[in-house]
Amino acid sequence: MTSSSSMLELAGGARYPAIWLRDNCSCAECVDSGSGQKLYGITDLPPDIRIRAVEQTEDAVTVEFEPDGHRSRFAGDWLASRRLDGPASGSGSAPADDRTEDAKQLWQAADLAGSMPTEMWPAFQADPARRAAGLEALRRLGFVLLRGVPVTDRAVLGVAESFGYVRRTNYGELFEVRVEEQPTNLAFSSLPITPHTDNPYRDPVPTIQLLHCLVNAADGGDSGLVDGFAAAARLRTEDPLAFETVTRTPVTFRYADAAAELSATRPLIGVDPVRRIREVRFNNRSMLPVALPADRIEAFYAAYRRFAELMYSGEAQLSFRLEPGDCLVFDNTRVLHARTGFRAAGRRHLQGCYADLDGAYSNLAVLRRQTRPTTGSGQ
Repeated sequence: MTSSSSMLELAGGARYPAIWLRDNCSCAECVDSGSGQKLYGITDLPPDIRIRAVEQTEDAVTVEFEPDGHRSRFAGDWLASRRLDGPASGSGSAPADDRTEDAKQLWQAADLAGSMPTEMWPAFQADPARRAAGLEALRRLGFVLLRGVPVTDRAVLGVAESFGYVRRTNYGELFEVRVEEQPTNLAFSSLPITPHTDNPYRDPVPTIQLLHCLVNAADGGDSGLVDGFAAAARLRTEDPLAFETVTRTPVTFRYADAAAELSATRPLIGVDPVRRIREVRFNNRSMLPVALPADRIEAFYAAYRRFAELMYSGEAQLSFRLEPGDCLVFDNTRVLHARTGFRAAGRRHLQGCYADLDGAYSNLAVLRRQTRPTTGSGQ
């Protein structure tokens, strides 16, 4: 091709705009070889950039741009993996995002009965392959159960630090889940707790929660998990109007005690710009009165109720009992957790802490590529 064009067109119908190609040049003039970061900004590129000439080989395409005469080489497989208008994408495919439903295996309780994702803590700690398997379960299913964690004070912090960083909150580095005489949170009582996500009143919300069982000698106190993304996807299928209502209605969550006052306003189901499910915030204990016009309140409550019914159903909740040495690690933006009530006189003591998904996903990515060198990128 020798005539000026604003678009590169390849065999098979793949099309790449000139400005997109120029902005993704990876030559030494454009990208730092050590960090992989760009050496220019968008305003450094000509606003009227076009393609002057193209040279194509079996495995690469070289493009010469005008008016600056810059030459860029693009590997064929690189272009193919970033096709902008393939048959399945219509006007352009959404970028991959490990946080959205596209990267998840949605589940009901029966799907995981007898096959909960489980790793032994000594192997998870020492063997990169086992740690990668556990973190992949966290990414794909939303949780992993680690067994054999030492039944010692603060051991949960070591679990979090094995793949990321502890997220300190107003509860401190860790929190004690046991019966208190005057609890500031129902979690610190013996009452049953319905499926919920933690800290929806916080921005940003802690994205990983860890619960390590030290003692569970109580009559009751069994644990439960629910895939909130699966419930949200089912709501979208069965009642699209209800799904639209809960994804577009702002809800304020609040927590206050003598030392803290926290609030955040978000929908019950958070979606990304292309409407993929990306987050669930659900906690009736900390939800403030919804601020809507009176004639919209009933519709919201009907949608809210339907979403809750899907998550509270027996087929949604995976029930099990934590034993001493078990540490549950789960995605707090997706998986709701619950607890049956128990006799206050019975001994039940968990220690918990928070971490973040970006640390876990980073650790997983490094484990996956540990045998092949790569350059860093991004900011």
